[in-house]
Amino acid sequence: MSSLRRFVDKIKPPFEKGGKLHMFLSGFEAIETFLFVPNRVTTGRVHVRDANDMKRTLIIVLFAVVPALLFGIWNTGFQHFQALGEEAGFWQMVWFGFLKILPIIIVSYAVGLGIEIAFSQIRGEEVAEGYFVTGMLIPLVLPADVPLWMVAVATVFAVVIGKEVFGGTGMNILNPALIARAFLFFAYPSHMSGDKVWIAGLTDGTGVIDGYSGATILGQAAQNTSTFVNGLGEPYTAWNMFLGNIPGSIGETSTLAILIGAVILILTGVGSWKIIVSVFTGGAVMGLLLNAFAANEFMALPFWEHLILGGFAFGAVFMATDPVTAAQTERGKWIYGFLIGFLAILIRVLNPAYPEGVMMAILLMNVFAPLIDHYVIESNIKKRLKRARQ
Repeated sequence: MSSLRRFVDKIKPPFEKGGKLHMFLSGFEAIETFLFVPNRVTTGRVHVRDANDMKRTLIIVLFAVVPALLFGIWNTGFQHFQALGEEAGFWQMVWFGFLKILPIIIVSYAVGLGIEIAFSQIRGEEVAEGYFVTGMLIPLVLPADVPLWMVAVATVFAVVIGKEVFGGTGMNILNPALIARAFLFFAYPSHMSGDKVWIAGLTDGTGVIDGYSGATILGQAAQNTSTFVNGLGEPYTAWNMFLGNIPGSIGETSTLAILIGAVILILTGVGSWKIIVSVFTGGAVMGLLLNAFAANEFMALPFWEHLILGGFAFGAVFMATDPVTAAQTERGKWIYGFLIGFLAILIRVLNPAYPEGVMMAILLMNVFAPLIDHYVIESNIKKRLKRARQ
């Protein structure tokens, strides 16, 4: 690392004020502070500081999504070769998935960071750290067969409309990765409806490999069927749903991999366990209520299956816990998370046009998070005033 530090120091002068490359200072500082903890100290009033700055915190989030990413890479290859009816080894599946997913990640980071650096340079500010996580979350909530130009357009919309118009990282009220997903859903519903089988590979023009057609598990559930099968007619088990070897968005299928990420976030204190637990609780409560009525097969779907299908687990762990757009008060986190889970299953089951409700529920509660915090704080103030008068 010392040699890398010397190399960075050697090429730094042209980027500093008065240097020939000063216009790219924001981009250079973004890379430098990603590699090394800044050596600047706080001036003025006393602050408590440590080495775990924002970039280090966000790197922990990136480590937490690695299990879901790695599984998504393998699953992309697995679904492809299963659709073709061909036998393939583990590494062959991984290599195929890697080649399909890497370009999506590259486009997401290249476009998103390019915009972030441009806005930071115009404003004369440092590049905000938030996109280091957003740039990975955007690919993970997209299907493996999404065209790269759609990834670029959605990223531009998410960064410019979802963040920069509000003042940049820390000022946005909606989760940027979900804004990208929502933009594609409304702009290109045929690619993002959530009910078609998403397979990466040769297609027949409809996005599905010739001879392999059908619906995702949620798409089949929305058609009021109690038996879920893949495009080859083979039944899915609860174990398949939990492990994630089913069609779906790149990082959303494996509940096991997502829970590993949740453990990392909770143990490091980066993610709120209260929000994660309350989202699953809210989803379970709504699932049980629907089970009580069971007017159709979708409503009769066991509540615990809702928690391992679609993007529910991914949304609960990586989207709902976003510290910028989530509730900040401790009681507010319980309310916020519970309502996300509750509404997600409600939208999923009772909305016939869209068999996935997590995205809509989180974006809706992003809007109401400040209001939840406001009433929690007002309630606390009233309680303290009441105690003071006694």
